[in-house]
Amino acid sequence: MNNYATQSSIPALAGVGYKPQHLDDINADAGNVKWLEIHAENYMADGGPPIAQLRHLRDRFPVSCHGVGLSIGGELPLNKDHLLRLKKLIDWLQPGLFSEHLAWSTHEAGFLNDLLPLPYNTATVKRVADHIDEVQEFLGRQMLLENPSAYVAFKSTTMDEIDFLNEIVARTGCGLLLDVNNVFVSSTNQQYSPEDYIDRFPVEHIGELHLGGHAEDTDDYGEKLLIDSHDNPVVDPVWKLFDRLLARSGPKPALIEWDNDIPDWPVLENEAARATAALGRAA
Repeated sequence: MNNYATQSSIPALAGVGYKPQHLDDINADAGNVKWLEIHAENYMADGGPPIAQLRHLRDRFPVSCHGVGLSIGGELPLNKDHLLRLKKLIDWLQPGLFSEHLAWSTHEAGFLNDLLPLPYNTATVKRVADHIDEVQEFLGRQMLLENPSAYVAFKSTTMDEIDFLNEIVARTGCGLLLDVNNVFVSSTNQQYSPEDYIDRFPVEHIGELHLGGHAEDTDDYGEKLLIDSHDNPVVDPVWKLFDRLLARSGPKPALIEWDNDIPDWPVLENEAARATAALGRAA
């Protein structure tokens, strides 16, 4: 077990995922947005406009780094080249937080551009914990692990998600990133209570919160199916879960995620304003 305490420079305020088309608006007036998050894989280069923009922004805003490509839950060993590129980015950026997904995206020699679910059992606990230990040791810092959005369940699952996350934290000393929209998506798709999930979540290990939008569809049986699409505003039931969580946890860094069909800056800033209001009530 690695003992890397959380040393975050990310404030318990609202942030957004950075998109280059918003650079001028951010420079002019960021409003309620007090920090930014980037996807690590978009900045694993030696130069160019994206790196120049990021160097400029980190001098004005706290920055969090969110990985989407480590395949923490994959059966293969972690990709050493990917880890080296990630470490190079983190060493110069010095982000306030670093996070990754509880998911897998690699198979044999291929990389799948998706975040795929895992069965929750002792074998998966060991594999995920070993990978997190490797990442934290290599980077020399704590990692936050994000709860997934789920669309299927596994017959080989022997524990629920919160018990699984608690075991991972106990073994590795990692922190947790709680995506409130993912809770709503998974609970709707798998027909369990999102309120019970929020009430049981180990808030003492939360380093960051995510809020985002989703799309509605139906499955082959005509039942509602939610897709974690990050292309819509946060819906009212997710805001209610956010308030319920903050009543337990107090304010935490809260990110508005919007990665597809990206709106103009005032729309994002308005979502951040709503998160700011909720954080203020919790304070």
